[in-house]
Amino acid sequence: MTGFGKSILQLPTKKITIEVKSLNSKNLDLNARIPSQYREKELEMRNTIAKKLARGKVDFGLYVEITAEETSNKVNEGVVKEYMKQLSVIHPGDATELLKMAIRMPDALKTEREEIDEKEFNAIKEALDKALSEIESYRVDEGKALEKDFNIRIKNISALLDKVMEMDPERMEGVRERLNKAVAELKEEADQNRFEQELIYYLEKFDITEEKVRLSNHLEYFATTLDSADSNGKKLGFITQELGREINTIGSKSNYAPMQQLVVQMKDELEKIKEQLLNVL
Repeated sequence: MTGFGKSILQLPTKKITIEVKSLNSKNLDLNARIPSQYREKELEMRNTIAKKLARGKVDFGLYVEITAEETSNKVNEGVVKEYMKQLSVIHPGDATELLKMAIRMPDALKTEREEIDEKEFNAIKEALDKALSEIESYRVDEGKALEKDFNIRIKNISALLDKVMEMDPERMEGVRERLNKAVAELKEEADQNRFEQELIYYLEKFDITEEKVRLSNHLEYFATTLDSADSNGKKLGFITQELGREINTIGSKSNYAPMQQLVVQMKDELEKIKEQLLNVL
């Protein structure tokens, strides 16, 4: 499921922006962009995101903008003076020019590693939670829209199934007539008892009562599961497989063009459900 969350944290000397973007994915695929001074806390932040989002292709970014006059780079005064001294021996010159050359030499600048202040990191965690809450809000809204669409598709399949059962007596009568016609065309007097046995065999072969009952039960189970607290994409996916199995069996048994047209419509509705299920956690 998709979502986007952003939180801005204003500190005395810096502004920290946290952005979290989520796209649909079967598993959790987390990509993090974090400044080096916060790397030691990366695992903790990753775990927080994983617990909240469960799955998805997630991009997490933590951006720092310095708003005060501070820097972690310091001039290594002793090293620079020693460079200037050695350079003056090689080629005496203006001190300013010697300084320009010395400052470019290795180790002229030293970077002091900043320790992460616990109060600052606690504020960052709160900002991360806020961004994740925004994503959850996106997901809830998307979930409600999906639930509405699923209910429509299930009702459509159920209505089509009702139409299938309405025309079923007409279909079975057609099967009976075709068999009678086939026997008549043989121009032989068939054994009536044997004919009745064969007729019952073929009528049972084309009977879809069991499939109709199972399909109705699966549709009801899908709707019930969708409305339950433990509803999830995998469980709904398994039920959808069973729906497809019964619809396909009805189609193969129907041997009746008007009914097969209805089956095609049912398959179309089911395919739309399958596509949307990819977005359900």
